[in-house]
Amino acid sequence: MSNTALVHVEHLTRYYSLTCAVNDVSFDLARGDVLGFLGPNGAGKSSTMQMISGNLAPSAGQICIAGVDLLDQPKRAKQSIGYLPEQPPVYRELTVDEYLHYCARLNRIPRSRIGAAVAAAKDRCGLGDVGRRLIGNLSKGYQQRAGIAQAIIHNPAVVILDEPTVGLDPIQIREIRALICELGNEHGIILSTHILPEVQATCNRVQIIHHGKLVFADSTRGMEQRMNPTSLLAVFKHAPDMDSLRQIAGVDIAERLTDGRIRVHYSDTDPAAALVEQSVSHRWGLHELTPERRTLEQIFIELTCSETPVSEDAA
Repeated sequence: MSNTALVHVEHLTRYYSLTCAVNDVSFDLARGDVLGFLGPNGAGKSSTMQMISGNLAPSAGQICIAGVDLLDQPKRAKQSIGYLPEQPPVYRELTVDEYLHYCARLNRIPRSRIGAAVAAAKDRCGLGDVGRRLIGNLSKGYQQRAGIAQAIIHNPAVVILDEPTVGLDPIQIREIRALICELGNEHGIILSTHILPEVQATCNRVQIIHHGKLVFADSTRGMEQRMNPTSLLAVFKHAPDMDSLRQIAGVDIAERLTDGRIRVHYSDTDPAAALVEQSVSHRWGLHELTPERRTLEQIFIELTCSETPVSEDAA
C-alpha cells in the first residue's frame, strides 16, 4: 500500500449468489486525484462504489480509507468518507442552513465548530445566498450543491460522487464540474458518471470496469494518447491507385471507402506531409486531408467489448 494512498482497494470481490459482480479489483487513490469510474450498466460499478463507501460488504478483499481498514474499523474509516449518491439525500422541508447543521451533528462535529463547518461548506459550494431558503424551493443544481456540501461538511479525505450532474442544465453542469475540480485540490475524489466528456473535463485518472473486472486504468493523459489519430481521410480529384499510396513513407494500409474517400492508416510516422508532397508531384489534386481522431466513446466501446484488461503499464 502506498504511503500517500487515501483509498487502497486490494483484490475486491463481490458475489450475489453464484454471480460474480466484482472480480478481483485493485487500485489506489491519492490526495489530489479525481478518479473517473466508468462502466456500462451491470458492469459492477455501483457495487464497487457501495463497497468503498461502506454500504455493502465485500465477499473478499481489503478496503483501507486513509490507512484504516474499512472492515475492521468501519466507524473510524467512514469518518474519512463523504458520499453523494445519485439521488442527493436532502430534506426538502428544511432550509439549507437547517439541513447542513443537521448533517454536521450526524458527522459528530463538535457543537463549537458546527457554525464554522457549515459556513465553510456553503462557501465552497456556492450556497452563501440561499442558506435560509427551503431546499424544496431550490433548483436541481442548487439541491445538488447542497448534497455535495453535506458530503464535505466534515472535511473528509475521500469524497465519492455518484452521477453528480445528472439532470442538470449546461450552466449548472459547468458549475458543478468546476466545484469538483476545486475539491480535487484538497481531497481524493471518486467520480462515477455515464457522461464521458465529464471525465475529460474533471478527472486526472480514469478506470473502466466491465464484467466486474477493471479493463482500463490510466491517467487522462494516457487515455488521450490512445485517442491520437492513427489514420487520415483523403479526397483527391484524380485518385491514385492504392499501391502508389502504400509506397509512401509511413503508410501501413490504404483503403478506398464507398463514399469516394480514401482512408490511410499509419503507426509511428504521420504520412500527411509526404502525402501532400506526392499529391503535388503526381497531380492527384488533393482536396481534403483530415486526421481521424478516436473519441472517448469509441475507446469506451472498444474496451467494454474486449475481455482483455489494460493496466497502467500496458496502456
